[in-house]
Amino acid sequence: TALSSTMRFFEISNHVFAVLPLVFPTLLLLKVSLKKSQFLLSETIYSQLAAYVALAILGFFLTNQLVPTIKAYITKRGIGGKDMGKKGTSLGENLIPEALGIVPGTVFIICMILSQVLFANTNPEKLLDCNSALLAICFMIFLGFTDDVLEWPWRYKLILPTIASLPLLCCYNGSTSIVMPIQMRSLLMVDNEVTYLGHALGFLITIDTETNGKVVNLGLWYLFYMGMLSVFCTNAINIYAGINGLEVGQAYVIACAVLVHNLLEIVYEAKNTENHLFSVMLMLPFCGVCLGLLKYNWCPASVFVGDTFCYFSGMTFAVVGILGHFSKTLLLFFVPQIINFLWSCPQLFRFVPCPRHRLPRFNGTHMVPSTFPCKHNEFCWIKQQGATECPNMTLINLALQLLGPLTERNLCLVLLFFQALTCLVALGCRHYLAGFFFEN
Repeated sequence: TALSSTMRFFEISNHVFAVLPLVFPTLLLLKVSLKKSQFLLSETIYSQLAAYVALAILGFFLTNQLVPTIKAYITKRGIGGKDMGKKGTSLGENLIPEALGIVPGTVFIICMILSQVLFANTNPEKLLDCNSALLAICFMIFLGFTDDVLEWPWRYKLILPTIASLPLLCCYNGSTSIVMPIQMRSLLMVDNEVTYLGHALGFLITIDTETNGKVVNLGLWYLFYMGMLSVFCTNAINIYAGINGLEVGQAYVIACAVLVHNLLEIVYEAKNTENHLFSVMLMLPFCGVCLGLLKYNWCPASVFVGDTFCYFSGMTFAVVGILGHFSKTLLLFFVPQIINFLWSCPQLFRFVPCPRHRLPRFNGTHMVPSTFPCKHNEFCWIKQQGATECPNMTLINLALQLLGPLTERNLCLVLLFFQALTCLVALGCRHYLAGFFFEN
């Protein structure tokens, strides 16, 4: 019928518009890079980026088509749960299939394997990085899916990501030194003389005296930091979740920020081109599979992504940060996740009672902060005076405390806007304000 044909046209149009964010940054890069004579490898860059965009579009359409199919299999197996954010409504009584993060994870792995063919011809020395990235991401997809089915204790969720990061650290061939901010160099050396603090820290780190404290070699401590970065990334998205669309939405926003950072670095710093091209190779298909999944996970969600997606996305970010050699910059894009972790610490470390579920509560029309019972004289620093209920300490609940009750969709939009805003500020700090702290 004419109506069904029109609906099909709009559906295809929505798919086309959805992948435009993947195409526009790349076209901008190509337009700029091809005009710069110092880019001797601009034609190679052009062909690589064109291939990665094609893989991103392939990942989007494969994920979009496979989610309904895998959803039916998972529903048949009874792997699912009820949407606690819609408790008391008809939607809250439906069993929603869980662990659908296995679909974008698998499609992403396929895209990575296909991209290895390109790297084998253009940059074969990067194949070791590709294989270590594949191993780490596959391990975390496996951990996430088994966690959705078996519900692992938290101690395993901390230990196993550390093990998964070992292939990345073994393949890391970058520097373990950092450049100190101009304002902090006098704490380590003054007039080519090491200070008392510098001598004290000398037992743990190595200060480059030839640069007058400008460069500090952290050695094994830097590798330890990158290992802990893997643990943080995989769990940060997992604990900053609980409403429809938030897990996939925040991952997509962070991926876009990383992608923009990579493109800017390729344009203005040719010496780091290969590392950032490697990151782009991962981020473009990742953006594609996220968009394909977000369609089904957006409020009201027809599928849950589960821990599978959280671990898969977190390890993907850790991979690009470590192997792309911008692990410090990566943390700038995780400001909401860092705030959520720090605010959650009293509950995570059991200084404050921590219920199993801390997601917001649905009052019939809007989302309100969830609470746990307490005495009237307990935890007065996080509740109203004399109250016998205390709000759970998550950034989601904090947003509801500050802004008042919101619908689930509007709450997700507010949190994603905050994510995008912090990523935009992070990009500004990294590329424009860094001159106040470092030379060049």
